[in-house]
Amino acid sequence: MADNRRKEIFDKVSEIVADHFDVDRAKITDELNLKTDLDADSIDFVEFVLELEDTFGSEIDDDDAEKLSTIGEVVDYIEQHTN
Repeated sequence: MADNRRKEIFDKVSEIVADHFDVDRAKITDELNLKTDLDADSIDFVEFVLELEDTFGSEIDDDDAEKLSTIGEVVDYIEQHTN
């Protein structure tokens, strides 16, 4: 059951990344690095985090957000901090 939930979260995060960073969804994996692979600057990253918060109805602490670098880390964080 947790695997299904993780996949749902991954799919939503992938959709946001694809739209926000204009990336082919097929290229989005757990290992994709937001800062190096997507060349996201700080403004891009803040907008991405805000979009995640809106989508998942959960606040992401600024200190925690700074530690998130891969898609997998984002998905795991959301899975652990939402119901």
